[in-house]
Amino acid sequence: MGRVDPARTRTRRRCATGARTRARLGLGLAITVLAGCTATGGGLTAGSGGRGAGADGVGDPYFPLMGNGGYDVTHYDLALAYAPKTRHLTGTATLTARATADLTAFNLDLLGLTVRSVTVDGASARVARDGQELTVRPRAALTRGEEFRTTVRYAGRPRTITDPDGSEEGWLPTADGALALGQPTGSMAWFPGNHHPGDKAAYDIAVTVPEGLTAVSGGELRSTRTVDGRTTFDWHGAEPQASYTATVAIGRYRVGTSRIDADRLTEDDGIKATDGRRELSVYNAVDPQVAAAARKPLSRLPAIMAWAERTFGPYPFSATGAIVDRDGDAGYALETQTRPVYPGAPDPVLIVHELAHQWYGDSVTPRTWRDMWLNEGFATYAEWLWDEEHGGRTAQSVFDALYRGDYYDEPGADAAVWAFPPAAPPSAADVSQAPVYQRGAMVLHQVRRTVGEGAFREVLRGWPTVHRYGTVDTAAFTAYVERVAPRHRGALRRVWATWLHGEGKPSRP
Repeated sequence: MGRVDPARTRTRRRCATGARTRARLGLGLAITVLAGCTATGGGLTAGSGGRGAGADGVGDPYFPLMGNGGYDVTHYDLALAYAPKTRHLTGTATLTARATADLTAFNLDLLGLTVRSVTVDGASARVARDGQELTVRPRAALTRGEEFRTTVRYAGRPRTITDPDGSEEGWLPTADGALALGQPTGSMAWFPGNHHPGDKAAYDIAVTVPEGLTAVSGGELRSTRTVDGRTTFDWHGAEPQASYTATVAIGRYRVGTSRIDADRLTEDDGIKATDGRRELSVYNAVDPQVAAAARKPLSRLPAIMAWAERTFGPYPFSATGAIVDRDGDAGYALETQTRPVYPGAPDPVLIVHELAHQWYGDSVTPRTWRDMWLNEGFATYAEWLWDEEHGGRTAQSVFDALYRGDYYDEPGADAAVWAFPPAAPPSAADVSQAPVYQRGAMVLHQVRRTVGEGAFREVLRGWPTVHRYGTVDTAAFTAYVERVAPRHRGALRRVWATWLHGEGKPSRP
């Protein structure tokens, strides 16, 4: 998720004072893909103790009803049709999952929309609704370890959700279509699922829209077909994905496609000839109203990707690109997997932020929303590193300005950095506030100063490699850093106590 920095003239808005904008490359290394990664630790409830109903939430500290216990989704197959004039969505969602407990019932998260039918392994199932909870009772009980398929047919007008911090997500109608954004709870507004970052899955999303419109999602575009005035766009994302990073964007877009040979990509040369080893597909969809302004910053994408791979290690996905909507369709940028969404033409530093999230947040995902600083601290520090290495301010000078309190022009913005520890937002309304971003980045700078440049660079590359496609928490990160730099364990623990978990502004470092 991107944020506005009031000290700079960028597209990000509402940074340190509390309102948010959401900001956010190859494939080498032999790493096992975790097709489904259900959080079962860190205080989360994985399921029922014996045969019965799965839990109706995983116990997230800020969104306790999000997610569900008793099963692990490995694949979502979504077939959607949208009529912009009536704002009517018709959907069929098929979830492939594995039972993690013996189950006579299980829950799905779905807000609004009318459920027309539910089947489990082809047999009709009984269904009950209670708010966002859709309770499914299959005809035959499920046994632990059993794979099963649930198909939900539904329709209606999807809702726009107002978050605890006042921003909007879910299904956002636009002048020429719609935009679906999911962080932290919005995905339940347009498809049923296990909507918590602790459960990741692969996705196939097919979207049918009136001819002349384009439907964009993450991953790779496998096909388009037009029948009777309606066009279907079929998108495939093979790598595990948290549901909050799934998106659909519908509208009149100017589309640019290319391919990048990531093995031969350099920051100076940009796109070079491919040799077929590690090709990345690039798909950019840009609203015509902002196409001219977006052309130059999007042309920097190959160079930014090259820098990011050098800094963070091989890009974890097979596709990249951007969705650039007109300013006002959404009030923030978001790190939707492989294809970030931008509210108007992004500047290069916002692209850096969103691309960094592909490693920190999308590939390596927080186990609970309390761990958001692991996303935003890294993405914010990526901005500092980019500036430092491209003729801008050094990371140390940004750190010093934040500490002195003269970084922002906006009154009170600097003080907001110290409102709470990065690893302990006090409420759901605070998970996207300044301490998570800026103080989270300050934690990483203190790690860099403590362990030295070599070990810090090892952390930047090793952390997203070791945990690729998995879910993590703060304790896992601090333990990882201490393993990388064991000689500095004592000093690191002082960093954790003071900068990561400590209340208020620390003493001068």
